Amino acid sequence: MVQSELVGYVRKSRNGNALKLSISAEAFDSAQRYLSQDGKEYVGLVVNLAKVQEILDETRDVTSICQIKDEEL
Repeated sequence: MVQSELVGYVRKSRNGNALKLSISAEAFDSAQRYLSQDGKEYVGLVVNLAKVQEILDETRDVTSICQIKDEEL
């Protein structure tokens, strides 16, 4: 079963020159991790590109950052 878990939000910075990512520390701590080929540990997160474009176009203020979790039944 595949689930999507909300871990944070994306919005434009106050000066509008950057995207600000706000990630819940609790959600990040419990997020699924994976090891890369060089042995480093990562947390894979997903943001909808169309919604980020809406933030850049200033037609949307914020969108979510999620982690897709593949859980076995």
